[in-house]
Amino acid sequence: MKKIPVIIDCDPGIDDVMALLLAFSRDDLDVKLITTEPGNQTQDKTIYNAIAFTSYMKQNIEIARGLNDPFFRELEVADKVHGESGLGEVILPEPTLLESDRTAINALKEVLTESEEPIVIIATGPLTNIGALLLAHPEVKEKISYISYMGGAAVAGNMSPFAEFNVYVDPHAADIVFRSGVPIVMSGLDVTHKAYVNMAELEKIESMNTDLSEKIGSMLRFYINTAKNNDFQDTDFENGIRLHDLCAVSYVVTPDLFEGEDCFVAVETEGRHTAGATVVDYAYRSGKPHNVKVLHSVDREAFVNQFMEAIEKMSNYIGQ
Repeated sequence: MKKIPVIIDCDPGIDDVMALLLAFSRDDLDVKLITTEPGNQTQDKTIYNAIAFTSYMKQNIEIARGLNDPFFRELEVADKVHGESGLGEVILPEPTLLESDRTAINALKEVLTESEEPIVIIATGPLTNIGALLLAHPEVKEKISYISYMGGAAVAGNMSPFAEFNVYVDPHAADIVFRSGVPIVMSGLDVTHKAYVNMAELEKIESMNTDLSEKIGSMLRFYINTAKNNDFQDTDFENGIRLHDLCAVSYVVTPDLFEGEDCFVAVETEGRHTAGATVVDYAYRSGKPHNVKVLHSVDREAFVNQFMEAIEKMSNYIGQ
């Protein structure tokens, strides 16, 4: 089987862990590198979570620390959603992996440059690292197959009427990436709000009775309970728990589960009411060439089955 080489840039975060879990479970993916940035929590916490979860999953993958702050904005973290640690109330075993000696930007540049084939970048957090990479080393663009990005929204945001969290945290970096010419597949809120695990499915996960399924269940229950307790306007959890970041991995391995449309998308960086908005030209008014495939639908049942299979497979793999 020919594997798809990928780099995962993330900010773990509960749903980032779900995305990592799926990536580690896939025999058709070759994870070359993991890089982290702040977003769901601060950089120190997101890189620790990445290292601890990757160690727990018995994966030997380089994990490199990215930039500590957005380009031009003060960092805002989603601690109300993801908790003080970033992983709800779950405590992972002491990690066996160490943080890379390379910075994320250097590691990204070198892994891409040295690769014999283009690499897919799966990005599930703010685009700070990827924006910095493309500014500092534009020559690596030809080594990026495409960017599978969880972020943005065509219709409505979750940080403002128009802005989704990942883009909102660092809109200037997102603007650089979206204008870079690198192909982008955007798993925005339009599709991720349809990619949820309902409560019966959550109970099925918990009934697997493994250490991993217990941890996944605990994180997902924390996710839904904090959202309800904080009365978040962006999320109606009546149907279940949305696995936002999982979409960015799932698309890479099973694109047929998703439907989308090629559009021109711009990022608003300064608007008083619209900073962080991804402006999707669905009506083709701009006259500008398409730069993003905007996903809007997913086969939810197949998506959830894929997630459950990943939990079962990795539970067996780690032997817990």
